[in-house]
Amino acid sequence: MNPQSIGVFDSGLGGLTAVRQLRRLMPSENIIYFGDTARVPYGNRSRDTLLQYARQDMRFLNTFDLKAVVIACGTVSTNCLEELRSENPVPVIGVVEPAVERAAALTKSGRVGLVATRASVTSGAYERVFHRLYPALEIFPLACPLFVPLVEEGRCRPGDIVIETVAEEYLSALRDAGVDTLVLGCTHYPLLSEVIGGVMGPDVALVDVGAEAARACQDLLAARDALADRREGSARFYTSDRAVNFQRLAALFLGEEGPVEQVDISRY
Repeated sequence: MNPQSIGVFDSGLGGLTAVRQLRRLMPSENIIYFGDTARVPYGNRSRDTLLQYARQDMRFLNTFDLKAVVIACGTVSTNCLEELRSENPVPVIGVVEPAVERAAALTKSGRVGLVATRASVTSGAYERVFHRLYPALEIFPLACPLFVPLVEEGRCRPGDIVIETVAEEYLSALRDAGVDTLVLGCTHYPLLSEVIGGVMGPDVALVDVGAEAARACQDLLAARDALADRREGSARFYTSDRAVNFQRLAALFLGEEGPVEQVDISRY
């Protein structure tokens, strides 16, 4: 058994959907979360900028006593995962492979859609993993750059004409392509599940990449006999922008509120 913490980071608040799943699966674990809200969104950044930001995020998390890090950011997972794994002593878990495995298990038609940030789609990382592991599947990638800023503004509920209009505009092509499984390739997107499901229809299965990464983390720690053995774990939250802004939306993503500390990420 291992009492060390699990680190999680994201460009903003979306990674809290992964934290919610980690706490559901492993309630005994302590979690350290960093949301880089001062620099959200990451999805339109160059790869060099993404790597700079991700290294700073990791350096901050490594000031804690960690046993694993979950990159709860699809953009960083698709652009920087190998570098972060090679540069850090703890296991680093991305969102891509766990989501690909789940999508392949769910699809019946072999036609899988992917919605993600522009940087994730441009990287081709999801398609490479699909083609390596499941070459028979047909993948339909789609960049949805407005989803993250709208979710960060809380515009994610059914009945909100702005997000419903944007979702219809983006997703109609995937619906018309006849995909039966859709990978939500950014941890912000599960907050849009009802809106996206309304556009795609009830026969399309949605894959939550944060939830799949949380399961992969649980499997890895269990295989290493590194799960915590305490009655109840804790969660600590850090942000690079004003803590009050984080707290305002944290309940939406996490289903609860907690103390938040602001960090000067430029120091790392």
